[in-house]
Amino acid sequence: MSAVEQQTISPPPAAAAPQLRERAAELAGLRDAVLAGPSARATEAQHAKGKLTARERIDLLFDEGTFTEVEPFRRHRATGFGLEDKRPHTDGVVTGWGKVHDRTVFVYAHDFRIFGGALGEAHAQKIHKLMDLAEAAGAPIVGLCDGAGARIQEGVTALAGYGGIFQRNVRNSGVIPQISVILGPCAGGAAYSPALTDFVFMVRGTSQMFITGPDVVQAVTGEVITQDELGGADAHAALSGVSGFAYDDEESCLADVRFLLSLLPQNNREQPPSQPTEDTPGRRTEALLDLVPADPNRSYDMRKVIEEVVDDGEFFEVHERWAANVVCALARLDGHVVGIVANQPASLAGVLDIHASEKAARFVQTCDAFNIPLVTLVDVPGFLPGVDQEHGGIIRHGAKLLYAYCNATVPRIQLIMRKAYGGAYIVMDSRSIGTDISLAWPSNEIAVMGAEGAANVIFRREIAAAEDPDARRAQLVKEYKSELMHPYYAAERGLVDDVIDPAETRIRLIGALEMLRAKSAPLPSRKHGNQPQ
Repeated sequence: MSAVEQQTISPPPAAAAPQLRERAAELAGLRDAVLAGPSARATEAQHAKGKLTARERIDLLFDEGTFTEVEPFRRHRATGFGLEDKRPHTDGVVTGWGKVHDRTVFVYAHDFRIFGGALGEAHAQKIHKLMDLAEAAGAPIVGLCDGAGARIQEGVTALAGYGGIFQRNVRNSGVIPQISVILGPCAGGAAYSPALTDFVFMVRGTSQMFITGPDVVQAVTGEVITQDELGGADAHAALSGVSGFAYDDEESCLADVRFLLSLLPQNNREQPPSQPTEDTPGRRTEALLDLVPADPNRSYDMRKVIEEVVDDGEFFEVHERWAANVVCALARLDGHVVGIVANQPASLAGVLDIHASEKAARFVQTCDAFNIPLVTLVDVPGFLPGVDQEHGGIIRHGAKLLYAYCNATVPRIQLIMRKAYGGAYIVMDSRSIGTDISLAWPSNEIAVMGAEGAANVIFRREIAAAEDPDARRAQLVKEYKSELMHPYYAAERGLVDDVIDPAETRIRLIGALEMLRAKSAPLPSRKHGNQPQ
């Protein structure tokens, strides 16, 4: 071929490269497909179970239009058992962040429509990344749990994924608020992550949580039990104490998750959010004079006391149905968040037992971790006696509450309303274990035990020798009360800072909290304490 011919022959034209506009359109189509989910049929099946999809739940959790997704196009790389032919985007978990009441919150939501929400390597890595982001940003993380456990086809890799989640749960404990919302199955190892978080929510009829399911229980023990009876919302809210809250539907559940987030700080370096209130700090609580009987043996509902004292009568109770003999609640006083621990005379006369001690200790630790001041309302006859309690370890469980209070560095205020007997008086944040301010009503009775029991011990022989034992016992009980149990006995010895009019309760609590707002109480240098187990 001549040089001239070579110059006149042109190469064939190359195919035109896609323009950026075409690439953007392709991206939009792919994103729409990811948002739509695996199929309309899968969505219908989810709804038929009475459950929302992962994205519908996220829409309920966040302020409208604020959610930003992370790794929507992630897919697994596993092979075998047909996995190589089924690689949906998201890999069964939606992760990202958004705003709740205009504050940043991170979320991961299992998508049950994809692999039943089961956790595989890519799925776990997405959650790991999100947890690391939440830690770096110093913001709460919410897990919307609806998964079938580890992805069996991926074997030990899936189990290692859970290990990474647990490690981050522990590392972030007391650093950022961690909330688990159980909205479907949560079985086996998956149940440990919620157990490591600060708060657990469940929905009746659709959420279950257990280590071994009903089939395994029946095979090993012969016991026949349903999933709900074994690990449903009511079982964990009333019997095991694993869940702090139980709801009839997902909408009300997620609404309360939003409310809880409004009471918590973003992290352990910040104060809880305050908000203006029209409930004046100078409001007197006259209703308490009629609400609480002066007779220490008469019952009343402590929740009504809390309602009368806090802003607008609004409080958020944790573990309402478990260990009901102690009330633990978040509320506001003059717009500032406080944690309230209170004996409940309407349940077991307000005694402390194993479960009440555990419940209150956990709540005290949570409040202390997130800079929430503590108000302790005391009306306690002592620890619950009994062989079951002693053999169940009431000593070590009661010590958990004692440890939690002694270790707490947030502002602490104790109010003794009526009786405060024995070791239970000490454990309920007494002056001797470090409460900052101890107040008492003029109905307070602080003693080693009740007057009747004390008289029976001290004057046993004298009463037995009396011509009229009952009359002599009554006389000695009266004398013991007048000498050692009168309302000003502890105040005279500096164990109570002041005896106040119950009608001034709200005023005095708000004043003390304001004074303590800048409290600083550093702990001694140590790796960590060794609290009772």
